[in-house]
Amino acid sequence: MGRPPRHTADDFLDAAVRIFAAEGVTGVTMSAVAREVGAPSGSIYHRFPGRPALLAAVWFRTLTRFQQGYLEALEQEPATEAAVEAAAQVVRWCHAYPAEGKLLYSGDRALGVDDWSAEDRARAADANHRLDAAITKVVRRLRPLTGRSTDELMLALVDLPYAAVRRHLDRGQAPPPRTVDLVARTTRTLLSG
Repeated sequence: MGRPPRHTADDFLDAAVRIFAAEGVTGVTMSAVAREVGAPSGSIYHRFPGRPALLAAVWFRTLTRFQQGYLEALEQEPATEAAVEAAAQVVRWCHAYPAEGKLLYSGDRALGVDDWSAEDRARAADANHRLDAAITKVVRRLRPLTGRSTDELMLALVDLPYAAVRRHLDRGQAPPPRTVDLVARTTRTLLSG
C-alpha cells in the first residue's frame, strides 16, 4: 500500500492562483507551482498531465465557486432584487477572494482555453452557456418591469460590478466592503431610473 499524498490537488490549485495573482499567467508553470507548494516537480504531474490541464482546473474551480452564489442571486424574486443582489454578489465574492477575482475577470482566454483538451473546452462552453442563460432569463424578467433595454440591464448586471472590482484587483487589493453597498445602490438606481 502506498503512502498518502502529501499535497492535494487543491494545494497545487491554490498555489497556481497565488502565482497568477502575483505574476500573471506566464508565471504559472508546472515547476513554479510545485516549488510554491514545496513539492517535487514530478508530483504535480500526478494530478495534472500538463500546464493546460492545470490552468483548466484552476479556471473551473474558480468559476464554480463564483457561479454558485451568483446564479443563486439571479434566481431571487422579485427580479429587480435578483439583479441588485447578483451585482452585489460579484463585489462580495471578489472582496473575499481577490486573487480568484483577478483570475476570473481575466477570463478563460487568458488561461489559454484554446490549448485545453476538447473535454475541458466543452466544459468551459457549457459553463459559459449556463451563465449566459441565467443572465438572459433575468434580463427578460427585468425588461417589462423596468422599461430598460437589454444594454442598460447588462450595464447594471455585468459591467458595473466588473468595473467596480477591477481597479482594486488590478492593484492586488480586495475591493473595500463599502463597494458592495455602492454597487447595490447604483444598480438599483439604474434599474429604477
